[in-house]
Amino acid sequence: MLLEKIAIFILFLGPLVFFHELGHFLFARLFGVRVEVFSIGFGPKLFKKKMGDTEYAVSIIPLGGYVKMYGDDPFNKDEIPESERKYSFTHQGKLARFWIVMGGPLANFILAFFIFFSLLISGERIPEIKLGAIPQDSSIYKSGLRTGDILLKINDTEVYNPTDLMVEGKSEVKSITVKRNEQVVVLPVEYRGDKFFEDIMKYPPFLRKPFLIDSKNNRYVLSFEKGKINLKDSIEEMSLKISTKSAYLYKILPGQDISNESLLVDMKSESEFAIEFTDLKSMLSNIDSKGFKTIDLMVRSVNMGSPADKIGIRENDVFLSLEGEKVYSFEDLRSRLQNIEKKEIEVEVWSNGKTRILTVAPEVSQQEGKTVRLLGVYSYIEIQKINFVHTKSKGLIGSTKYSIIRTWDSVKKTIDGFVKLLTNQISLKTIGGPLAIGKVAHDSFNTSLSYFFQLMALISVNLGVINLFPIPVLDGGHILFIALELLNGGPLSRRKMEIAQQVGLSILLMLMVGAIFNDVSRFF
Repeated sequence: MLLEKIAIFILFLGPLVFFHELGHFLFARLFGVRVEVFSIGFGPKLFKKKMGDTEYAVSIIPLGGYVKMYGDDPFNKDEIPESERKYSFTHQGKLARFWIVMGGPLANFILAFFIFFSLLISGERIPEIKLGAIPQDSSIYKSGLRTGDILLKINDTEVYNPTDLMVEGKSEVKSITVKRNEQVVVLPVEYRGDKFFEDIMKYPPFLRKPFLIDSKNNRYVLSFEKGKINLKDSIEEMSLKISTKSAYLYKILPGQDISNESLLVDMKSESEFAIEFTDLKSMLSNIDSKGFKTIDLMVRSVNMGSPADKIGIRENDVFLSLEGEKVYSFEDLRSRLQNIEKKEIEVEVWSNGKTRILTVAPEVSQQEGKTVRLLGVYSYIEIQKINFVHTKSKGLIGSTKYSIIRTWDSVKKTIDGFVKLLTNQISLKTIGGPLAIGKVAHDSFNTSLSYFFQLMALISVNLGVINLFPIPVLDGGHILFIALELLNGGPLSRRKMEIAQQVGLSILLMLMVGAIFNDVSRFF
């Protein structure tokens, strides 16, 4: 599993680094500059081969790369022989040096364009952007969105992945197009872009399959249609069918894996009961009064030595209440647990057909700067699988047009994100390092190849934009020096360049340390 993650990370980052350095390399050769080393990765070289004037290498640390050009040290430019200066980077004109430096970021933008173009012209396999359970008192609900809505457009922009939900700066969201019950619905709204994205991300599509459990560990499928079950109908979406008056239960045959889509159900075991509800909570309360719980409240496993283990909670036990208050989902149990500051908490469970009331002292730990209370149990939760859609090819002209639009939108959103970071609208804790990139690369690869390449294009744009920051050591820092040369009427003094490089390196190191610290806080 670890080797798989490392392989996916290298597959993801490798092309981005390669094309960035290739951009520098090609422009250097175009202007006659000698390239001494072209390396993918840093540190000790795993592989190297000399071809012409250039040594091509693959190094051990796959977090970047470099192109070493002849005469790229401005402090030793005078030591280069007159006959060799035409091959030296520092002896090139300002325009040549600009394009050699700009070649890396430019290659990243071109790579993003071609990734988008390839996806659009061949057609994409992308997951639907579906909303989870939306409470009635939320601003998202008041704007007209409902649980299970599939997002199709924000304003006039089609939604292909979560980043398409981001609207730059304080731009307004005027309309949202969704698919609801196989119908397309256009909702007129008044929403500030950044607030919309912040609110929409609170409701990920963790929609539970309609599985119930009783005190004897019998498992059932819930249905609102007699003689019919639909495993694609989530409990949250079923709670919207408030006109329903009857519910039906069908027993799942013993010994089956409930994650299996071809689940065997005894249709002859039909049980019917009257049901009335106005929302999710009242529906689950009604079901609870009939002696059933949702299966996510059932314990799949218990950590050895955990608080739950110490008080005797075991696999297949079912949580009923916390401090005398009924719980209706595992998420409800978890969130309510965080709001109880008592050292010992009373929990009620079904265990082997009996009701037990136990006292537990939750484990208290710090995660991402927050105090978290844990029992040490894992849930039997079964959520709806992601539904994929296949888009049609947009043709040569359409693919070209929309690839340019997507690339430019990615640039604008990246810049907007960094502006918010600098103006403290976004916390520095949101910065991710290699582990965060590795995780999203692995998750997107296992979701869809289209998703994986979409993310690769977005990170390629990010890499291009970041390298253009006017920070010495980065490409943007070199461009800044060239601009200052124009203003100064000649090269900057050695002392000024040393100070600028030290400041730039310090800023870069602080960002790297911050990103790695955030990674460690998230994953360990």
